[in-house]
Amino acid sequence: MMHTTKAVLLLNMGGPNNLSEVKVFLTNMFNDKRIIGAPKPIRSIIAWLITTLRLKESQHNYSLIGGKSPIVGHTRNLVNALSKRLNVDVHYVMRYTPPYTVDVLKDVASYDEIYAIPLYPHHSSTTTISSFDVLHEESLRLGISHKIKTIDRYYNEPNYINAIIERIKETIGDDDPQEFDLVFSAHGLTKQIIAKGDLYQRHIRNNVYHARRALNDAGIHFNKTHLAYQSRLGPLEWIRPYLEDKLASLKTKKVIIYPIAFTVDNSETEFELDIEYREKAKALGIDDYRVARAPNDHPLFVESLAQLYETMQ
Repeated sequence: MMHTTKAVLLLNMGGPNNLSEVKVFLTNMFNDKRIIGAPKPIRSIIAWLITTLRLKESQHNYSLIGGKSPIVGHTRNLVNALSKRLNVDVHYVMRYTPPYTVDVLKDVASYDEIYAIPLYPHHSSTTTISSFDVLHEESLRLGISHKIKTIDRYYNEPNYINAIIERIKETIGDDDPQEFDLVFSAHGLTKQIIAKGDLYQRHIRNNVYHARRALNDAGIHFNKTHLAYQSRLGPLEWIRPYLEDKLASLKTKKVIIYPIAFTVDNSETEFELDIEYREKAKALGIDDYRVARAPNDHPLFVESLAQLYETMQ
């Protein structure tokens, strides 16, 4: 009997591996038609302009968190943990920085079955479909599209939810959660994208619903729990409430932020939430501001991915 060879690909947006790669990251991101929907020539100009204006500031921001995106190391750790759990070859694929989709697909082209799992639990044109666009295009070109299976959402998967609860519990420590407000902070999107039918906001809200239920079942009761959105850019209207407005509205002076949009820590969690918003919180008089870690390679998240893989068989 012939042995079926299998590979698992974990898809993510990526992040700079060093400061010189920040320009590559920004250029590729803003040239993505799923991020900026303008025709290609206009999009290229917009991408060049945004990259030029943001490059030095972005490089400085990355220098404050080690000179690279934390997403790289955390993803490698996750790959190693999932490889051991499944005993199959696991690779990670980044959308905007190496390792790129085409390069990883070439490496796994000889496998009989390829399972692509996005590291974003919420379906969105800006993440899920963007990654699938390239996956589909490159796999067709290589003649291996028939080998690929995908899954496009899992925001309510029980082990994923439990990983969230464990990260929140770690952040509380021995303190009384009723003294804190909990804010689930999600990466924002423009209202224009949501109006076109993007499922992201609906999935984020459902994810928060399941997390709140799990907290209640675990006997963890905060003063209040909230949902807010971070990371807006440009002149368009974005979905609300904005995180800074939510922080300003809190009555308590103790807050825990959980990065609900991310499964792996990155610059939006370790710089934006833990440095930028910490300063804003301090200015607002919040004297105890804590940011929970994303699931990363937590055993429960590893188990969640393993369960997703099993359901794709």
